[in-house]
Parts: sequence; C-alpha cells; structure tokens
Amino acid sequence: MDCVTYDYVIVGAGSAGCVLANRLSEDGRRSVLLLEAGPEDNYLWIHVPIGYGKTMFHPVYNWGFHTESDPGLNNRRVYWPRGRGLGGSSSINGLIFVRGQPEDYDHWAALGNRGWGWRDVLPYFIKSEHNTRGPGPYHGGDGPLWCSDIEEKHELMEAIIRGANEIGVPRNDDFNGERQEGVGYYQLFTRKGWRCSTAVAYLRPAKNRANLRVETNAHATGIVFEGAGGNARAAGIKYLQHGVQREARAAGEVILAAGALQSPQLLQLSGVGRASLLQSMGIPVVHDLPGVGENLQDHLQLRVMYKVAKPITTNDELNSLLGRIRIGLKWLLFKRGPLAIGINQGGLFTRVLPESVTPDIQFHFATLSADMAGAKPHAWPGCTFSVCQLRPESRGSVTVRSRDPLEPPAMTANYLSAETDCRCAVEGIKFARKLAAAPALKAYISEEYRPGPEATSNDELLDFARNYGATIFHPSGSCKMGTDAMAVVDERLRVRGITGLRVVDCSIMPTLVSGNTHAPVVMIAEKAADAIREDAQRSA
Repeated sequence: MDCVTYDYVIVGAGSAGCVLANRLSEDGRRSVLLLEAGPEDNYLWIHVPIGYGKTMFHPVYNWGFHTESDPGLNNRRVYWPRGRGLGGSSSINGLIFVRGQPEDYDHWAALGNRGWGWRDVLPYFIKSEHNTRGPGPYHGGDGPLWCSDIEEKHELMEAIIRGANEIGVPRNDDFNGERQEGVGYYQLFTRKGWRCSTAVAYLRPAKNRANLRVETNAHATGIVFEGAGGNARAAGIKYLQHGVQREARAAGEVILAAGALQSPQLLQLSGVGRASLLQSMGIPVVHDLPGVGENLQDHLQLRVMYKVAKPITTNDELNSLLGRIRIGLKWLLFKRGPLAIGINQGGLFTRVLPESVTPDIQFHFATLSADMAGAKPHAWPGCTFSVCQLRPESRGSVTVRSRDPLEPPAMTANYLSAETDCRCAVEGIKFARKLAAAPALKAYISEEYRPGPEATSNDELLDFARNYGATIFHPSGSCKMGTDAMAVVDERLRVRGITGLRVVDCSIMPTLVSGNTHAPVVMIAEKAADAIREDAQRSA
C-alpha cells in the first residue's frame, strides 16, 4: 500500500476543501494533500452558468443521492444532487450569493460558539469576496471569489419587483448589505460570464504550488487512527484510487470537508459516532460521539408555477431553435443572456409568520418552469416562484447503511415534521399567490399551473407541499458545532475527543443559515484556515 506523509490531508475538494487547500499551502511552509472522489472540472457545462441543468443528473459530476422515504412528504424519496469533482457543489449549484442574516451567526455564538458572531465572521466574508461593485463596509473587492451583478434586466423580473413593492415589500439591491429584507436581483458567483466555483477561485491559482498535491478520483474510505478512546489521534486517510487502496499520513491534521452527507458518513465508517449504531454495523468503536449524523437540516423548496401571457420567458427561448441560437450567440459574443445567468435571477425575503422578527421565507424567481429542477422546460411560457422557509425546525439524520464506504448513507430529512414548518409552508404559498395577483403582474400571469386554483384550503396547500416539495440543495448541520452533548466539533471545528481531526464544511452549522449556503461555507473555511494555522504555530 502506498503511503506518503503530509502536514495536512483534506478530504473533499468542494466549497470548503478548495479554500483550505489554497490557504493552508499559501505560505509554502507546510505540505497539503487534497483528495477528491470525483474527476477534474474539465466539463464545459460546469463553467457555463446555466449548465447546472446539464449537471443536475450527471452520473459523473453528481453523486445523485436520494433520501429515505419521508413521511412528511407522503413517503416520497427526494433527489439530493451533490457535486462530485473539483469544486464540489460549487461547480453545480445555482450560483446565488447570499450570506444569511447577522442574527444567524449571533445565534451560533449565543449557543456557546465563541468567535462565530456576526462581527466575527463578517471579515471572513469580506476577505473571500471580489465584488464587481467594489469594496465597502459589507463587501470585499480583491478576494478570490467573484460576485457579479446581473447586467441585463428582464421584463418579467421587473414586473415581479414592482408587484412586490405594491404589496409592501421594499426594493433591495443588496441582500448582503445593511438588511436582507426586500426584493431585487441576486448577485451571482460568476466572473465575466463564467461560473466562479471554488475550484476556479481558490484551487486553480494554487495548483502549481510545490507543497500542494491534488488527487482526483480518490475516494476516502476511512480515517487512520492511532490510539483509542480519549487518546485517539487521526493519523491519516485511506482512499481508493483507480481500484488501488492507498493511504496518506498526516503529520499535522486530517480535515474532513466532504459535506453534510459524507463527512458524517466517513466519521461513522471510521468508528466515530453513536456507539450503538456502529456496533450494529460491526464497526469497531474508536470514539462514542452520538451527535455524528444527527441535526440534519435542509430548506424545503415549494415551486409555485405560473403560465405567462407573453412569450418572453426562458421556456420560449429554449424551446425554439432560433431562440437557442440567439442565446448561444449572445453568450459567445458578449457573455450575456440566460447562459451567463443561470435559472434564478431575482429573490425576495419577507416575513409571513406573526412571531418572526426577521425574514422567515425566501423566494427564487425563475423566468422558466419545469416539472422539477433541471428537467425539460414546459412547452408554454412559464415562470416559477420558488419559496422556502429560512429557518426550518424539522431535523433529520445521516447514518451508514453498512461498512461499505462506497454505499451511500441513509439520509432521513424529516421534512415538515415540525408544526412551525407546516405553517410557514402554507403561508409561503399564500404569499406567492398574493404576489402573483399584484396589479403589476396582471398583464403577465395568465394562469396558475401548480398547485392550481383548485387548491384553496390550508390542508390542500399543505398537501401540495407534501406531494411536490423538494430540496433547494442546502443539507447542513450533521456534525454540529457546539458545547452540548450532541455537539461534534468545538468552536475551532476540532472533533471532540479526537486529536488531529477537524470538520470544515456545512455540516458544522448548529442551525441552518437564512439563505443559500455556499458563501457561508467559504467563510467557514476561511475562518478555519486561520484557526488551523494558529494552532500549528502554538504547537510548534
């Protein structure tokens, strides 16, 4: 078995892993190995912003997971796409730049996670960011990760903004500025018409460093430990590459950045987790840590769709040969148009529950409609008002099914198992309908396609949510940071009870942020890189 020693071994070259690989190797003093189970990111449709329609079901660049049958969704299994390859989910996501609310991070700090309040994390958001608007109190101008405005305004999106204003939602041109509440266009993780994944922003500039090695098609199968119980130390990673079992040793630390589904899976496979679960699978227990895989959270997406009275939607362009040629040429010549934007152009944050102090729902507005995300567009002009609850109370879990590291874990979401989540789902749909009925949209919205006008009562709207609700691709929380008995990592993201091991990805979120998760994960990795370097200096 091959075995080479590095200072740091990072598992997963996704949103967090690429950031860590760059930051931990940038001074040239320490050696870094980055392991990625998927391939290089050399597929064209990864880099064209609208291309996530091509990668949504791709058998190579997408893990293509499914949840367990969910009682809250009338026993349906939900498709959970996750990125596979350099950039991870940042190579296939919807490109939306949203940090969440300051209150999200202050809540993390209030739970005992020192150093994670809004004032603590804002500098890391700014550090990561290259905003095309330039630097300011809330934004960075020279970071690696590009955040760009949508340069072309869409007639339907402009009508949606006017309609929201008519029903009391103010215009907001910066959801990551002074306030989140309002309606407007999203900024996107794009750079001059191309996707700006973390593989592009962070890994590409660092790949030729002598002290950084990147191994693709390298599937981590287990953590190598020395010692046991309270004396266990993570000493390396076993991985499978092209059918050959290999091992890499870590003189400093092993860092799991495999995401909310596979980081807990790898811990459990390696003997770190709830002892009773591991014993039932025949996995030797290295450390009994019951919170591993628990606290799983996700944003449930409810896609309210409308037929549009004018042939101005992306459906019309994609369903016409001339339209496809036109948008292709617009991107090739000017890096503009639908190919440069993706699907969702605008957003809205507001409150629908009387007890909410800050926005509790988010909309993604698309000038396109299809029976599911990434599917073929409808044959008629259409648009989608996708609404999700920002702070779900439902909790699920991730657990290994067997000792086989190549078998996907069991993912139990438990959507709509909390009463508050059911109320918010119903009120979110009602708000979508209220917006669609605004005077500014009278000339545009011709008919509600789904849930359809026949669904009128709260029970019928909730049944729509149970029958059609799906992920908006934000699973988080399964290795939560905290101080209670179910916490997996401490405030420096070190796995409790194990030395030399950290988790750095969206699984460490104690509670899901109020918005899209990519920017927060980049922030988490930036902050973790500083903590790792500081701890290394102290121990030197």
